[in-house]
Formats: sequence, structure tokens, C-alpha cells
Amino acid sequence: MVPNQVTTFSIILYVLESLVILIQSGTTVAALCREWMNFQRLSPVEMILISLGMSHFCLQWASMLYNFGTISRPALVFWKISVIWEFMNFLTFWLTSLLSVFYCVKVSSFTHPVFHWLRWKILKLVPWLILGTLIASCLSIIPSVVKYHIQIELITLDHLPRNSSLIIRLKMFDQYFSNPLKMIGFGAPFLVFLVSIILLTISLVRHWEQMKELNTNDSSMKAQSTVLKSLATFFIFFTSYFLTIVVSFIGTVFDKKSWFWVCEAVIYGLVCIHYTSLMMSNPTLKKVLTMQF
Repeated sequence: MVPNQVTTFSIILYVLESLVILIQSGTTVAALCREWMNFQRLSPVEMILISLGMSHFCLQWASMLYNFGTISRPALVFWKISVIWEFMNFLTFWLTSLLSVFYCVKVSSFTHPVFHWLRWKILKLVPWLILGTLIASCLSIIPSVVKYHIQIELITLDHLPRNSSLIIRLKMFDQYFSNPLKMIGFGAPFLVFLVSIILLTISLVRHWEQMKELNTNDSSMKAQSTVLKSLATFFIFFTSYFLTIVVSFIGTVFDKKSWFWVCEAVIYGLVCIHYTSLMMSNPTLKKVLTMQF
């Protein structure tokens, strides 16, 4: 049982983290929209980042509305908000994996024909890939919609015996259909992210070793080392975020038990740090952060 002081501290920390994420995502969207109005163009990375900013903004609002709304009312009253939260999570995962794929294609030094073709096409493909992440997120959310409809149906059938064949079928459908497909929905973009990061790391390490053999100047070696450290930070925090989300779904999601607010504070603390690393990777956003803070 978590002490009340820890729960109170976790709630306060969660609220502060939520405010920081809302400010971060709002700043991202505002800065990149201003960039687009000034120069009438956005780079592919900025297109992905502005999409990530909007998804994080909506994700955090949905999280706050659901978490605080269900304190006074039953969770099923807010099931539509929880579906929005899950949709935004799926979208965030897919957009982050898309960003890792873009960096892998543009930065890696692989000479395979597939990489040559992708480098040639990636700039034109990014808008379509962003649309693809929206479609993939919509497909991934179907099990959750079905799950909540089943739960509502079970409440309406509460007058039937607990061993009713209809109730048993609905529960089995929920258990063996919704949760496994939900895990696939989160696992697929994370697998894409993982493969991209591994390939990019291999390419950068090879390049770093070549520079070391050729006795390249210290500034180039230092820059390469900085890139590898940034990549490691990006990987660690996004992987930690993925694992905490998976753990929360393996257990009872949105269950108001003693550890709930502690888990929420940990999850959105990781989101906050991960999003900060994303912002610092973009020159425009890094400039805005430096000027503001």
C-alpha cells in the first residue's frame, strides 16, 4: 500500500509534468507554424515534429480529463476519452518510429539499393507516411472500441446469470481479441523504431571506427560521439516509455489503485524527457528553447 504522502506527491508531479508537456507541444507547433509562415515550407523532419506536437498535446489533455474525471464518476462514462488517449498513444508511437526511419535513411551510410531508393524517395514520401500513421492508428484503436462496447454490453446483461453463455462469449472475446491486438498495435511501431535505431547505430559506429583509423581531427570525432550519445538517450527514454505502457496494459489499465498515480508520474516523466530530447534535436526548436529558457 502506497502512503498517502507518496500518492499526493505523485499527483502533483503528474500535474506539473502534464503542464510541461502541454507547453512543450504547444511551443513546437507554434514555432514550426511560424517557420512555415515565414519561409512557406517545412522540412520532412519538421512535418513529423509538428504532427508529434499535436498528438502529444491531445494525448496529455485526454490523459488529464480521464484521470481526474473518473475520480468522481465511473470509468465507463469517460470511455470515449480513453479511446482518444489510446489513439493518440498509437499515433505518437508511429510518428516516433517514422522519425527514426527518416534519420536512419538520411544519416546511415549503407550502400544497399533499398537505402539508395529510400534516400531518393523519402522527401516525397513523408507526407504520405504521416497519413499512413493516421490510418494505422485508426486500425489499432478498433480493438479498444470493441472492448468498451463489450463492457457496456456486459453491464446491460447484468441481470443474467454469471455463467450465461452470452456473457462467457463476450468475456472470452474481450480477453483473447482486444488485449493481444492492442499489444500488436503498440509492438509494431516499436519494432520499426528498434530496427531503425539499431541500423543507424551500426552505421554510425562503423563511420566512427573509420574516422579513428584515419586519425580524423578531434572535433569530428567529438561530434560523432555526441550524435551517438544523443541516439542512446533517445533510445533509452522511448524504450522506457514503451515498457511502462506495456506494463500498464498487462495489468488493469486506469485502475484507481494505490500505485496508479505513481505509475502515471513515471510514464509522463519519461514522456517529458523524451520529448525534450526530440526538441533539442531540431535546430529551430533548440533555438526557441534557448531563447525562452
